[in-house]
Amino acid sequence: MPESKHAPLLPVSPSPANQQKGEQTSSPSSSIPLTHRLVFGALSGMGAATFCHPLDVIRVQMQVGGVQYKNSLDAASQIYSRSGLIEGLYAGVSAAYLRQWMYGSFRIGIYAYLLEQTQNKNISEGKDKNDIQFSRKLAMGCISGGVGSFIGTPSEVALVRMSADSKLPMAERRNYSNVVDCIVRITKEEGFTKLWQGASPTVLRAINVGAAQLGVTSEVKAFLANSGWFGPNGSNFYGLPMMFCSTLFSSFVANLVANPFDVVKSRMQMMPMNANGTPMYTSMADCFVKSVKSEGPMVLWRGFTPAFIKMAPYTIISLTLADKLTKAVTGKDAL
Repeated sequence: MPESKHAPLLPVSPSPANQQKGEQTSSPSSSIPLTHRLVFGALSGMGAATFCHPLDVIRVQMQVGGVQYKNSLDAASQIYSRSGLIEGLYAGVSAAYLRQWMYGSFRIGIYAYLLEQTQNKNISEGKDKNDIQFSRKLAMGCISGGVGSFIGTPSEVALVRMSADSKLPMAERRNYSNVVDCIVRITKEEGFTKLWQGASPTVLRAINVGAAQLGVTSEVKAFLANSGWFGPNGSNFYGLPMMFCSTLFSSFVANLVANPFDVVKSRMQMMPMNANGTPMYTSMADCFVKSVKSEGPMVLWRGFTPAFIKMAPYTIISLTLADKLTKAVTGKDAL
Protein backbone atom coordinates (compact mmCIF):
# COMPACT_ATOMS: atom_id res chain seq x y z
CA MET A 1 0.00 0.00 0.00
CA PRO A 2 1.26 3.51 -0.68
CA GLU A 3 2.65 5.34 2.31
CA SER A 4 0.53 8.10 3.77
CA LYS A 5 1.60 11.57 2.70
CA HIS A 6 0.16 13.13 5.85
CA ALA A 7 2.56 14.26 8.57
CA PRO A 8 2.36 12.25 11.80
CA LEU A 9 -0.01 13.66 14.38
CA LEU A 10 1.80 15.35 17.28
CA PRO A 11 0.38 16.61 20.55
CA VAL A 12 -0.40 20.30 20.37
CA SER A 13 0.41 22.46 23.38
CA PRO A 14 -2.17 25.05 24.38
CA SER A 15 -1.28 28.53 23.22
CA PRO A 16 -0.24 31.20 25.72
CA ALA A 17 -3.48 33.02 24.86
CA ASN A 18 -5.54 30.03 25.94
CA GLN A 19 -3.47 29.63 29.10
CA GLN A 20 -4.12 33.25 30.02
CA LYS A 21 -7.84 32.82 29.37
CA GLY A 22 -8.09 30.30 32.16
CA GLU A 23 -6.96 26.99 30.65
CA GLN A 24 -10.15 26.61 28.66
CA THR A 25 -8.90 23.33 27.20
CA SER A 26 -8.53 21.76 30.66
CA SER A 27 -11.06 19.39 32.11
CA PRO A 28 -12.84 20.54 35.27
CA SER A 29 -11.13 19.50 38.48
CA SER A 30 -12.85 18.45 41.67
CA SER A 31 -14.49 21.31 43.53
CA ILE A 32 -13.35 22.58 46.90
CA PRO A 33 -16.03 21.57 49.47
CA LEU A 34 -18.29 24.37 50.64
CA THR A 35 -17.28 23.73 54.26
CA HIS A 36 -13.64 24.47 53.38
CA ARG A 37 -14.69 27.63 51.59
CA LEU A 38 -16.61 28.75 54.69
CA VAL A 39 -13.58 28.23 56.95
CA PHE A 40 -11.31 30.16 54.57
CA GLY A 41 -13.87 32.99 54.51
CA ALA A 42 -14.18 33.13 58.31
CA LEU A 43 -10.42 33.12 58.93
CA SER A 44 -9.78 35.83 56.36
CA GLY A 45 -12.60 37.90 57.85
CA MET A 46 -11.15 37.59 61.35
CA GLY A 47 -7.80 38.81 60.09
CA ALA A 48 -9.43 41.86 58.56
CA ALA A 49 -11.65 42.51 61.61
CA THR A 50 -8.64 42.60 63.93
CA PHE A 51 -7.24 45.55 62.00
CA CYS A 52 -10.51 47.32 61.13
CA HIS A 53 -12.65 47.01 64.26
CA PRO A 54 -11.80 50.46 65.75
CA LEU A 55 -13.00 52.05 62.50
CA ASP A 56 -16.30 50.21 62.84
CA VAL A 57 -16.74 51.48 66.40
CA ILE A 58 -16.14 55.06 65.18
CA ARG A 59 -18.63 54.60 62.31
CA VAL A 60 -21.38 53.22 64.57
CA GLN A 61 -20.98 55.95 67.19
CA MET A 62 -21.10 58.68 64.52
CA GLN A 63 -24.27 57.21 62.99
CA VAL A 64 -26.46 56.46 66.00
CA GLY A 65 -26.93 60.04 67.21
CA GLY A 66 -26.44 61.43 70.71
CA VAL A 67 -22.94 62.77 71.34
CA GLN A 68 -21.84 64.79 68.32
CA TYR A 69 -18.37 64.46 66.81
CA LYS A 70 -16.69 66.96 64.49
CA ASN A 71 -15.06 64.29 62.35
CA SER A 72 -13.60 60.78 62.49
CA LEU A 73 -10.44 61.86 64.31
CA ASP A 74 -12.47 63.73 66.90
CA ALA A 75 -14.64 60.65 67.40
CA ALA A 76 -11.60 58.41 67.84
CA SER A 77 -10.05 60.85 70.33
CA GLN A 78 -13.22 61.20 72.41
CA ILE A 79 -13.93 57.46 72.45
CA TYR A 80 -10.37 56.69 73.55
CA SER A 81 -10.39 59.42 76.21
CA ARG A 82 -13.75 58.27 77.55
CA SER A 83 -13.30 54.48 77.50
CA GLY A 84 -9.73 53.59 76.51
CA LEU A 85 -8.51 51.12 73.88
CA ILE A 86 -10.08 47.80 74.92
CA GLU A 87 -13.37 49.13 76.33
CA GLY A 88 -13.59 51.94 73.77
CA LEU A 89 -12.09 51.46 70.31
CA TYR A 90 -12.10 47.64 70.62
CA ALA A 91 -15.48 47.41 72.36
CA GLY A 92 -17.41 44.48 70.90
CA VAL A 93 -14.45 42.86 69.14
CA SER A 94 -15.67 39.42 70.30
CA ALA A 95 -18.93 40.13 68.45
CA ALA A 96 -16.90 41.12 65.39
CA TYR A 97 -15.12 37.75 65.43
CA LEU A 98 -18.42 35.90 65.88
CA ARG A 99 -19.79 37.90 62.97
CA GLN A 100 -17.05 36.58 60.72
CA TRP A 101 -18.00 32.98 61.50
CA MET A 102 -21.72 33.64 61.09
CA TYR A 103 -21.67 36.19 58.24
CA GLY A 104 -18.22 36.53 56.67
CA SER A 105 -17.81 32.78 56.23
CA PHE A 106 -21.05 32.42 54.27
CA ARG A 107 -20.60 35.66 52.30
CA ILE A 108 -17.17 34.76 50.93
CA GLY A 109 -17.55 30.98 51.07
CA ILE A 110 -20.83 30.73 49.15
CA TYR A 111 -19.68 33.20 46.49
CA ALA A 112 -16.37 31.40 45.95
CA TYR A 113 -18.19 28.06 45.76
CA LEU A 114 -20.77 29.31 43.24
CA LEU A 115 -18.04 30.95 41.17
CA GLU A 116 -16.04 27.71 41.01
CA GLN A 117 -19.13 25.69 40.05
CA THR A 118 -19.80 28.08 37.18
CA GLN A 119 -16.15 27.96 36.07
CA ASN A 120 -16.16 24.14 36.09
CA LYS A 121 -19.38 24.13 34.07
CA ASN A 122 -17.75 26.40 31.48
CA ILE A 123 -14.70 24.12 31.27
CA SER A 124 -16.87 21.02 30.81
CA GLU A 125 -18.63 22.79 27.92
CA GLY A 126 -15.33 23.73 26.27
CA LYS A 127 -15.58 27.42 27.12
CA ASP A 128 -13.16 29.81 28.75
CA LYS A 129 -13.71 29.18 32.46
CA ASN A 130 -13.85 32.93 33.15
CA ASP A 131 -16.53 33.55 30.50
CA ILE A 132 -19.09 34.59 33.12
CA GLN A 133 -21.45 37.50 32.66
CA PHE A 134 -21.00 40.40 35.07
CA SER A 135 -24.71 40.28 35.92
CA ARG A 136 -24.29 36.66 37.02
CA LYS A 137 -21.40 37.60 39.30
CA LEU A 138 -23.54 40.34 40.82
CA ALA A 139 -26.35 37.82 41.36
CA MET A 140 -23.98 35.38 43.10
CA GLY A 141 -22.79 38.23 45.31
CA CYS A 142 -26.40 39.12 46.17
CA ILE A 143 -27.20 35.53 47.13
CA SER A 144 -24.11 34.98 49.26
CA GLY A 145 -24.43 38.37 50.94
CA GLY A 146 -28.13 37.94 51.71
CA VAL A 147 -27.80 34.40 53.10
CA GLY A 148 -24.77 35.28 55.20
CA SER A 149 -26.38 38.42 56.54
CA PHE A 150 -29.58 36.73 57.72
CA ILE A 151 -27.59 34.04 59.52
CA GLY A 152 -25.25 36.62 61.02
CA THR A 153 -27.80 39.27 62.11
CA PRO A 154 -27.64 38.32 65.85
CA SER A 155 -23.90 38.91 65.87
CA GLU A 156 -24.46 42.19 64.01
CA VAL A 157 -26.97 43.36 66.63
CA ALA A 158 -24.49 42.45 69.38
CA LEU A 159 -21.66 44.23 67.54
CA VAL A 160 -23.63 47.47 67.17
CA ARG A 161 -24.83 47.48 70.77
CA MET A 162 -21.41 46.72 72.25
CA SER A 163 -19.71 49.26 69.97
CA ALA A 164 -22.12 52.07 70.90
CA ASP A 165 -22.63 51.26 74.59
CA SER A 166 -19.85 53.53 75.84
CA LYS A 167 -21.54 56.49 74.14
CA LEU A 168 -24.66 56.20 76.31
CA PRO A 169 -25.06 57.98 79.66
CA MET A 170 -23.78 55.86 82.56
CA ALA A 171 -27.31 55.14 83.80
CA GLU A 172 -28.39 53.81 80.39
CA ARG A 173 -25.38 51.64 79.58
CA ARG A 174 -26.00 47.93 79.31
CA ASN A 175 -22.37 47.00 80.17
CA TYR A 176 -22.26 43.69 78.32
CA SER A 177 -19.21 41.66 79.41
CA ASN A 178 -18.82 39.83 76.08
CA VAL A 179 -20.74 38.78 72.99
CA VAL A 180 -22.29 35.71 74.66
CA ASP A 181 -23.52 37.84 77.58
CA CYS A 182 -24.94 40.35 75.09
CA ILE A 183 -26.87 37.75 73.08
CA VAL A 184 -28.14 35.92 76.20
CA ARG A 185 -29.34 39.14 77.85
CA ILE A 186 -31.07 40.38 74.69
CA THR A 187 -32.92 37.04 74.49
CA LYS A 188 -33.92 37.07 78.17
CA GLU A 189 -34.71 40.76 78.57
CA GLU A 190 -36.19 41.61 75.18
CA GLY A 191 -37.13 38.35 73.51
CA PHE A 192 -35.51 36.00 70.99
CA THR A 193 -36.79 37.91 67.96
CA LYS A 194 -34.88 41.03 69.09
CA LEU A 195 -31.72 39.28 67.85
CA TRP A 196 -33.05 39.95 64.34
CA GLN A 197 -33.99 43.56 65.06
CA GLY A 198 -33.17 45.61 61.98
CA ALA A 199 -32.78 42.43 59.89
CA SER A 200 -34.46 43.97 56.83
CA PRO A 201 -31.98 46.84 56.35
CA THR A 202 -29.15 44.52 57.36
CA VAL A 203 -30.01 41.96 54.69
CA LEU A 204 -30.74 44.61 52.05
CA ARG A 205 -27.39 46.23 52.80
CA ALA A 206 -25.61 42.88 52.60
CA ILE A 207 -27.20 42.10 49.24
CA ASN A 208 -25.86 45.39 47.85
CA VAL A 209 -22.47 45.01 49.52
CA GLY A 210 -22.15 41.39 48.41
CA ALA A 211 -22.83 42.30 44.79
CA ALA A 212 -20.48 45.29 44.86
CA GLN A 213 -17.63 43.78 46.86
CA LEU A 214 -17.56 40.27 45.39
CA GLY A 215 -19.07 40.69 41.92
CA VAL A 216 -17.17 43.90 41.14
CA THR A 217 -13.92 42.48 42.55
CA SER A 218 -14.18 39.38 40.34
CA GLU A 219 -15.02 41.44 37.26
CA VAL A 220 -12.23 43.99 37.77
CA LYS A 221 -9.75 41.22 38.63
CA ALA A 222 -10.56 39.40 35.38
CA PHE A 223 -10.20 42.63 33.40
CA LEU A 224 -6.84 43.47 34.98
CA ALA A 225 -5.58 39.90 34.53
CA ASN A 226 -6.25 40.10 30.79
CA SER A 227 -4.91 43.66 30.46
CA GLY A 228 -1.28 42.68 31.01
CA TRP A 229 -0.74 45.71 33.26
CA PHE A 230 0.26 43.48 36.14
CA GLY A 231 2.22 40.89 34.19
CA PRO A 232 1.00 37.63 32.61
CA ASN A 233 -2.43 36.88 34.02
CA GLY A 234 -1.80 39.50 36.75
CA SER A 235 0.90 37.39 38.36
CA ASN A 236 3.40 40.13 39.25
CA PHE A 237 4.29 40.10 42.94
CA TYR A 238 2.06 37.06 43.51
CA GLY A 239 -0.96 38.95 42.17
CA LEU A 240 -1.08 41.28 45.18
CA PRO A 241 -1.07 44.61 43.24
CA MET A 242 -3.89 43.34 41.02
CA MET A 243 -5.94 42.27 44.06
CA PHE A 244 -5.28 45.61 45.75
CA CYS A 245 -6.62 47.61 42.81
CA SER A 246 -9.61 45.29 42.31
CA THR A 247 -10.68 45.37 45.94
CA LEU A 248 -10.04 49.10 46.40
CA PHE A 249 -12.37 49.95 43.52
CA SER A 250 -15.06 47.54 44.71
CA SER A 251 -14.81 49.05 48.22
CA PHE A 252 -15.75 52.50 46.95
CA VAL A 253 -18.72 51.17 44.96
CA ALA A 254 -19.88 49.06 47.90
CA ASN A 255 -19.63 51.93 50.36
CA LEU A 256 -21.53 54.27 48.06
CA VAL A 257 -24.56 51.98 47.85
CA ALA A 258 -24.37 50.59 51.39
CA ASN A 259 -24.03 53.70 53.56
CA PRO A 260 -27.77 54.64 53.57
CA PHE A 261 -28.65 51.11 54.69
CA ASP A 262 -25.89 51.30 57.30
CA VAL A 263 -27.32 54.46 58.85
CA VAL A 264 -30.86 53.05 59.00
CA LYS A 265 -29.66 49.68 60.31
CA SER A 266 -27.58 51.22 63.11
CA ARG A 267 -30.41 53.53 64.17
CA MET A 268 -32.99 50.74 64.27
CA GLN A 269 -30.70 48.46 66.26
CA MET A 270 -29.97 51.19 68.84
CA MET A 271 -33.37 52.96 68.89
CA PRO A 272 -34.75 53.92 72.31
CA MET A 273 -38.41 53.66 73.28
CA ASN A 274 -40.71 56.68 73.33
CA ALA A 275 -42.14 57.89 76.63
CA ASN A 276 -45.34 55.89 76.00
CA GLY A 277 -43.36 52.67 75.52
CA THR A 278 -43.62 52.53 71.71
CA PRO A 279 -40.50 52.22 69.53
CA MET A 280 -39.13 55.39 67.94
CA TYR A 281 -39.24 53.79 64.47
CA THR A 282 -41.92 51.38 63.29
CA SER A 283 -40.07 50.13 60.22
CA MET A 284 -37.05 50.60 58.00
CA ALA A 285 -39.02 53.02 55.81
CA ASP A 286 -40.19 54.99 58.85
CA CYS A 287 -36.62 55.32 60.10
CA PHE A 288 -35.50 56.43 56.63
CA VAL A 289 -38.21 59.10 56.33
CA LYS A 290 -37.84 60.45 59.87
CA SER A 291 -34.04 60.65 59.60
CA VAL A 292 -34.13 62.50 56.27
CA LYS A 293 -36.95 64.79 57.42
CA SER A 294 -35.23 65.82 60.63
CA GLU A 295 -31.60 65.93 59.47
CA GLY A 296 -31.62 66.23 55.68
CA PRO A 297 -30.78 63.71 52.91
CA MET A 298 -27.04 63.80 53.57
CA VAL A 299 -27.68 62.08 56.89
CA LEU A 300 -27.82 58.87 54.81
CA TRP A 301 -24.13 59.29 54.05
CA ARG A 302 -23.15 60.37 57.55
CA GLY A 303 -20.05 58.51 58.56
CA PHE A 304 -19.14 57.88 54.88
CA THR A 305 -15.46 58.65 55.43
CA PRO A 306 -14.88 56.33 58.41
CA ALA A 307 -17.11 53.74 56.73
CA PHE A 308 -14.98 53.83 53.58
CA ILE A 309 -11.74 53.98 55.56
CA LYS A 310 -12.98 50.88 57.37
CA MET A 311 -14.51 49.11 54.36
CA ALA A 312 -11.53 49.60 52.05
CA PRO A 313 -8.90 47.90 54.26
CA TYR A 314 -11.47 45.33 55.40
CA THR A 315 -12.33 44.43 51.80
CA ILE A 316 -8.71 44.49 50.66
CA ILE A 317 -7.47 42.37 53.57
CA SER A 318 -10.35 39.89 53.78
CA LEU A 319 -10.69 39.17 50.05
CA THR A 320 -6.92 39.06 49.50
CA LEU A 321 -6.49 36.71 52.46
CA ALA A 322 -9.36 34.53 51.22
CA ASP A 323 -7.87 34.37 47.73
CA LYS A 324 -4.31 33.68 48.83
CA LEU A 325 -5.22 31.32 51.69
CA THR A 326 -7.35 29.28 49.31
CA LYS A 327 -4.51 29.29 46.77
CA ALA A 328 -1.93 28.19 49.35
CA VAL A 329 -4.04 25.30 50.66
CA THR A 330 -5.81 24.10 47.49
CA GLY A 331 -3.88 25.61 44.58
CA LYS A 332 -7.04 27.40 43.39
CA ASP A 333 -8.26 30.99 43.47
CA ALA A 334 -11.20 32.08 45.58
CA LEU A 335 -12.32 35.02 43.41
